[in-house]
Amino acid sequence: MSSSHSLHSSYSSVSSPTAPSTASSTAAGALEKGAIGTGDLVFFVVAAAAPLTVMAGVAPVAIGMAGQAAPLGYLISGLLLIVFAAGFTAMSRYVRNAGAFYAYIGRGLGRAVGVGSAYVALLAYNAIEVGLLAVFGWFTESGFHELTGVRVSWWVWALSGLAAIGALGYLKVTLSAKVLGVALALEVLVLLVFEAGVFAHGGGPDGPRLGALSPEHLANAGVGGMFVLAVGAFIGFEATAIYAEEVRRPERSVPRATYIAVGFLALFYTFTVWTIINAFGADRVQAVANGAGGTDMVFTATERFAGAWAADAMHLLVISSAFAAVLAFHNGATRYFYALGREGLLPRRLGTVTAGTRSPAAAVLLQSALGLAGVLATIATGADPYAVTFLWTNGTGILGIMIMQALAALAVYGFFRRDRRGLPAWRVVAAPLLAGAGLAVLIVLVCRNLGLLTGASAGINAALLVPLPLAFAAGLAVALRIRRRDPQRYALLTTVDAERG
Repeated sequence: MSSSHSLHSSYSSVSSPTAPSTASSTAAGALEKGAIGTGDLVFFVVAAAAPLTVMAGVAPVAIGMAGQAAPLGYLISGLLLIVFAAGFTAMSRYVRNAGAFYAYIGRGLGRAVGVGSAYVALLAYNAIEVGLLAVFGWFTESGFHELTGVRVSWWVWALSGLAAIGALGYLKVTLSAKVLGVALALEVLVLLVFEAGVFAHGGGPDGPRLGALSPEHLANAGVGGMFVLAVGAFIGFEATAIYAEEVRRPERSVPRATYIAVGFLALFYTFTVWTIINAFGADRVQAVANGAGGTDMVFTATERFAGAWAADAMHLLVISSAFAAVLAFHNGATRYFYALGREGLLPRRLGTVTAGTRSPAAAVLLQSALGLAGVLATIATGADPYAVTFLWTNGTGILGIMIMQALAALAVYGFFRRDRRGLPAWRVVAAPLLAGAGLAVLIVLVCRNLGLLTGASAGINAALLVPLPLAFAAGLAVALRIRRRDPQRYALLTTVDAERG
């Protein structure tokens, strides 16, 4: 990946070991504080998840794998992440850093582990952004051709989208929040129209059947692979912590936004997948999903129950859904670059902001360049933008973020182990350990079933996993070198903008 080159090259370009004088970022180099509120945080998180893209493009695959077990897969994944959020939000009171999991893991499991996880985060976010850029171009090429009869190559749309996203990243973060809010409202609305249409016509050919929510379906074949897709549908919810330095009243906004976003996604995904099953009939839906028209089954059902106009709108809004997801991951990745540049783990230029917009301009430019490199690599190799670039990079990216989530859960336990700070044991001991164990099980499932996501051979799937430990090792090496050469500077890592309890 292009991002891994950046990570390795940064090892030799880490700036001088001059440490910041305090654990707080200076006003001159700080992101704009109080710029966004709880609603904006929710938009960033839910837009990153891209609910329309997930439901229209991924849910049919999950149904094809596990049949009627699919709704429970999304519900269980959401409940596990809500358990994780209990400890995650407790720690958010004491750790506020644009590096999010980097700071959490560093404070709970040790600074070297935190730096290693930060490099994994950069790799994961860049991999996902490149894949989303490619699929945005792929969706737009198809949609534009259907509307006009003119075919413009996917990479033209991908590069145009990247230019717009880079510009939005350079401007005030509030503008990105507004764009994401509009895009998210429209994609949720069109799914609600589909759902209303199904129930207005009696709930499908057999009527609404609650049997699809029975736990007995978890014994179905293909459930392990289905969980790969279900967990991936929630990727990006750590954005509530990424923006903690820029949000108003973070001690309240971060927990509130986290619970709202994860809770909404869990319920919305579960209800939508259940509705898809009812639209085709519980006994027939898996065969439809695995048939010739399975990939278009949500669009087909929307046209049947809500009208052709709704299906056409859905085709267009899938494009805006993908764009919103790219924008959300782009902004998240730039803040990781900013956080690591600020602490000297990457060139310090990345840890600066512009005077007018308070945006991390150097980080935005670097992130845009990495996105460009990913698109150009796809063009040069002739890889399919969906079947190769999107699916392969998302395999690496989703697994990388899941690993960080599991480490962050253990970090919450480590942070509160000696001093619970008056918080209940279920929240800072039981919940993080349970979430960590659950995520570990899901990580194993993802590794075993990665081929179901990527469609690639065993050798390629193994190769897609290799960059993750390499990135972690690179970050670990940087941290250990700093500890050996400048212990005082090492002691300050992960503490910038941390609120000490």
